[in-house]
Amino acid sequence: MTVQEFVVRRIDGTEQSLGEFDGRVLLIVNTASRCGFTPQYRGLQELYERYHDQGFEILGFPCNQFGGQEPGSNEEIAQFCETNYSVTFPMYEKIEVNGSGAHPLYQYLKKHAKGALGTEGIKWNFTKFLVDKRGNVVKRFAPNTAPAEIAGEIERELGQS
Repeated sequence: MTVQEFVVRRIDGTEQSLGEFDGRVLLIVNTASRCGFTPQYRGLQELYERYHDQGFEILGFPCNQFGGQEPGSNEEIAQFCETNYSVTFPMYEKIEVNGSGAHPLYQYLKKHAKGALGTEGIKWNFTKFLVDKRGNVVKRFAPNTAPAEIAGEIERELGQS
């Protein structure tokens, strides 16, 4: 199984198969609008603009499991991202990333790229997963890893044949 086998719901409610991203490098991020890391939206958007035409996508998944920092509706979240950070990368419906209600995509991501000391649980907002062109999870980045710090890893994945 790969990431490309999952079906997710976009923030506007439409379903999307991640198979549509076959051949593209992905960065999957759990996001929040009222977090100390929220300004990372700016850095993520910069990565998206820099690498999108080379085969790169960012997928944003809002989550309210960490300090209640994403309390808004999907509509409010979409408006916030567009108004405050000019986000143009795909955003998806608010999900859970931990616990019994964790979205199947996140169950898969956590299993294939563990965190510090081999833990699976997501520790906070803006945990990032890099996925190669074939849908395999390559690496997990902590919330405090700035998007710009991931550029080299993205470039390495984009250079794969």
